[in-house]
Amino acid sequence: MTNYPGKNLGADFGSARRHRPHFQLVKPFPGLSVLDNVVVGALLVEKTVAGARAAALAILDKLGLAAKAAHPAATLTLSDRKRLEVARALATRPRLLLLDEVMAGLRPTNAISWSTCSAACTAPTVSPSCLIEHVMRAVMALAQHIGVLDRGQIIARGTPDEVVKTRRSFQCYLGEDTEL
Repeated sequence: MTNYPGKNLGADFGSARRHRPHFQLVKPFPGLSVLDNVVVGALLVEKTVAGARAAALAILDKLGLAAKAAHPAATLTLSDRKRLEVARALATRPRLLLLDEVMAGLRPTNAISWSTCSAACTAPTVSPSCLIEHVMRAVMALAQHIGVLDRGQIIARGTPDEVVKTRRSFQCYLGEDTEL
């Protein structure tokens, strides 16, 4: 995160989260269809409604929501509403995608299947992503590079394989008495 194009983003993310609002609640436009929710985001960067609809459909397809494009957003499950929020964010073609605990509130089985579809967010054709997450299976499956924080301080950095072998990060998330 420190070498983002032309910027030093080496800020203390722990304190940044404490001092800036962050929203983990999903708030789609309930009266609009799933497709129209994503079109709203796409209209920020597309010149025509037709272009925004095409871009929105492509994103819904990537995230496994294309079959529900005509459904009202209010009828979606929590897991699908979270995907819809990510789809709307992706539709804006962000230069950096920040995902803050997108799997919070999901059952473990939903979080695992959601993390599989979230790989679309970290694909090479998508902007760089920063994922703040406590569902370790998802982090390990999605991340190419991990920074582990404890009380706002970085205690480990590296690939998933490297970080999981770090005693301090292991104890921080699984407890002091846990054997490696």
